Amino acid sequence: MARWQKSCFCFAFLVLNGVALFAQSLPMTSLTTRVDVQPSQLLEKPVSANWLSYNGDYTGRRYSALHEINPGNVGQLRAQWVFHAPNSNHLEVTPVVVDGIMFVTSANDAFALDAQTGRTLWHYSRPITEGLIDDASQHHNRGVAVWRSRIYMETDNAHLLCLDARSGHLLWDVAYTDGNRNYGATSAPLVVKDKVLVGTSGGDDGVRGFVAAFDAETGKEAWRFWTIPGPGEFGSSSWPGESYKLGGGTTWMPGTFAPELNTIFWGTSNPAPDFDGDPRPGDDLYTDCLLALDPDTGKLKWYFQFTPHDLFDYDAVETPVLVDATFRGQPRRLIVQANRNGFLYVLDRTSGEFLSATRFSEKLNWATGIDEKGRPIRTDVKPTGTGTRVCPGMVGATNWYSPSFSPDTSMFYFLALETCDVYMLKPKEFQSGQTYYSTGTRHSEGDHNQKILLAYPLEGGKPVWRYVQAGEGHSAGGTMTTASGLLFFGDDARSFEAVDAHTGKALWHFNTGQNISASPMTYAVDLKQYVAIAAGSDVFSFALP
Repeated sequence: MARWQKSCFCFAFLVLNGVALFAQSLPMTSLTTRVDVQPSQLLEKPVSANWLSYNGDYTGRRYSALHEINPGNVGQLRAQWVFHAPNSNHLEVTPVVVDGIMFVTSANDAFALDAQTGRTLWHYSRPITEGLIDDASQHHNRGVAVWRSRIYMETDNAHLLCLDARSGHLLWDVAYTDGNRNYGATSAPLVVKDKVLVGTSGGDDGVRGFVAAFDAETGKEAWRFWTIPGPGEFGSSSWPGESYKLGGGTTWMPGTFAPELNTIFWGTSNPAPDFDGDPRPGDDLYTDCLLALDPDTGKLKWYFQFTPHDLFDYDAVETPVLVDATFRGQPRRLIVQANRNGFLYVLDRTSGEFLSATRFSEKLNWATGIDEKGRPIRTDVKPTGTGTRVCPGMVGATNWYSPSFSPDTSMFYFLALETCDVYMLKPKEFQSGQTYYSTGTRHSEGDHNQKILLAYPLEGGKPVWRYVQAGEGHSAGGTMTTASGLLFFGDDARSFEAVDAHTGKALWHFNTGQNISASPMTYAVDLKQYVAIAAGSDVFSFALP
C-alpha cells in the first residue's frame, strides 16, 4: 500500500469528566496496524532501528547501534522533514519510533507521524489545564511510553492516558493525584514489564512526591512509593507535624531499569520550602535521592542522597545511567549520574555503594568536596535575607537534559552550566495555589553563564575533552551517541550539532533558529538512518541524501 494514499479524515469527540477530548486520524494504514511492542523488545539493548522509550532503552545510555551516519559523511546530513506542533513554542519531547511510526507530544496533544515523511497519521488532543502553577503551568510534556499496541502519556494535571497506537483513540484515563493544582506532570512514563510508572512535578510548590505504578492493561494502580516519609516511618524526623505533606521530593523525569536486578532507579527533586531549612530539620529524606525500587511491589531496596538538607534547589532527577564496566580494576554494575549540585557520581547499582564523586563545576562554593561516604563537605554558604552568592545557581551545574554513555569510548557525555545566583531567604507559610520557595533568586552580577559539553572517563579526574559553547546558557539540549563514533547534541546557539565522540571535534551543525530544550534520538526505516530532535515548536528529522 502506498504511504501517500489519499483518504478521508476521521474525527471523534468524547466528553470524559467534563473535558471535551478530540481525536483526528486517517483510517488505519499498514503503518499503524503493525504497532505491537512486546515486553521482550523493551529489554533489547542497544537500540537500533527503533527507539522505544524516552531514553531509547532501559539503560539510559542513549547509545545507538546505528552507524550509517559516521564521521566521514555526517557533513552531508540534510533535513528531511519538519513537523510543527501546536500548543507549545518550547518542546521538550524526545520522539519514540516503532517500525517507521514516530510518536511525539506537545502539551496535552499526542501525534503519530510517518517517520520517513513527517506526515500526520493521527492526532489526539485535549485542552490544557487552567489554574496550574509553576512548571505545570507551562504544559511541558517529554513524550510517550509504548507497550503492545498502546501509547501512554501524562497530562499537565497528572492524568495517565492510554491511547490506541493504531488510531489515537482514548482507551482509559486515570487521575493519579487528588486534584491538588500544585501537582503537575511534565515527564514521559516508563513501562516496565506489565506496569506503567509515572511521577509528578511540583517539588517547589508544597506537594508530597511519589512514584506510582499502574497496570498497563487496565490502568488500575499497583503500588505507590511516597518519597516523603509519613509519621513514624524511617526518615520522618525531618518532617514535623504535617510538613511531610508539603515536603517536595517529586519525580519529574523517567527512571531507568536493570532487569538482571529487577530494580528501577528513580531520582527525586529538592525539598520544600526550597531555601528555608528550618521547617525541615535533618537530611530531608528522600529528597535529592536516587531510589532503587522493586518494580513489582514498589518496595525500597536502597537509596543514595546526593545533597542532604538541600538549600539550593539541587534536584537529583538527572538520568541515572546504567553501565557495566571495569572500575578501579574490578568488573562492576555501575550507575552514573551527573548531578545538578556540580559533582559526577559513580555508584554500585547492586548495593548503592558510593564509589566516587568528581567535581565538574568550576564555579562551586556550597561544598569543598565529597567525603568517603558520599556526603558533601559543606561550606557556610546558604541563603540569607540580604542575599548570598551561591554556585552553581538555581538551575544547577547540569539539569534534566539527557547525558549519554558510549561503550566504544568508555566516556560519559553531558552538558554543564557554569552559573551563580544570589539566593534570598524570607520564611513564609504554605498557601495552596502558590509556590513554596521562601523566597527566590536573582542572577549574580559579574557571573557569565557558560554552557560546556564535557566528556568524562568513568574513573573521574579531568574531562578527556571540553567543548565550550557560544551562547547565553539558556539552552537545555541533551546528548546521544552512536556506534559510528558520533555524539549528537543540541548546542547553546540554537543549532543541532554532531561532534567526534573521541575528540570533541565539531563535524556538522544545523541552525534550527529556535532554542533547543530537548534531547536527540535516532532511528532507521528501510535501512536508512535518521536523527531527530525537537527545537522550539518543531520536530526536525535529518538523514543522508
